Amino acid sequence: MFVTPAFAQQAAPANGATQGEVHTETGVAHNEHGTGVFPPFDQSTYASQLLWLVITFGLFYLLMQKVIVPRIGGILEHRHDRIAQDLDEASRLKAEADAAVATYEKELAEARSKAGAIAESAREAAKVKANADRAAIEAELAGKLAAAEARISEIKAAAFAEVGAIAEETASAIVDQLIGPKASAEDVRAAVATAKVGA
Repeated sequence: MFVTPAFAQQAAPANGATQGEVHTETGVAHNEHGTGVFPPFDQSTYASQLLWLVITFGLFYLLMQKVIVPRIGGILEHRHDRIAQDLDEASRLKAEADAAVATYEKELAEARSKAGAIAESAREAAKVKANADRAAIEAELAGKLAAAEARISEIKAAAFAEVGAIAEETASAIVDQLIGPKASAEDVRAAVATAKVGA
C-alpha cells in the first residue's frame, strides 16, 4: 500500500517524534521547513494519484459498459420501436381516414346524382300531369264550346224558323191596320217569302 507523506507525518508524532504541529483546520502536519504544497501538486504523490485515477476510471468504465450504456441503449431501442409503432399506426389511421373520405365523397356524388334524377323525374311527371290536365281541360272546354255552338245553332234555327211566322203575323197585322180588310194568309206568306229572297 502506498503511504502519502502527510499520513507519514501524522503517524510520526504517535511514535514519539515531533516534527511539526497538526493544525485542526486541515488535519495536515506542516513539515519542518514550513512550505505547504497543495497535495495534488505534490510531486511525491503523483504515483499514488495516478494509481487511484486508473482504478477510478476503470471502475467508472466498467459501470458505464455494464450498467449505464445497456440501460440507455435499451431505452433508446424501446423508444425507437415505440416511435416506429406510432408511425405505423398513424399511417394506418391516415389510410383509413383517406378511405373513409373517398367513400363519403363517392356516396355524396351518388346521392347528388340520385337527387338530380329524382328532381328530373318529378319535373317530367309534373310536366306530363300538367299536359294531361291541360288536354283534359281543353277537351272539356271544346266539348262545352261545341255544345254551346250546337245550342246556338238550334236557337238560331228555331229563331229563323219563327222569323217567318213572326214576319207573317206582323205583315198581316200591318196590312190589317193599313188597308183594313184582312188579307189572306197565303198572300201574306208569299209576300214574306218574296222579301226573304230579296234580302
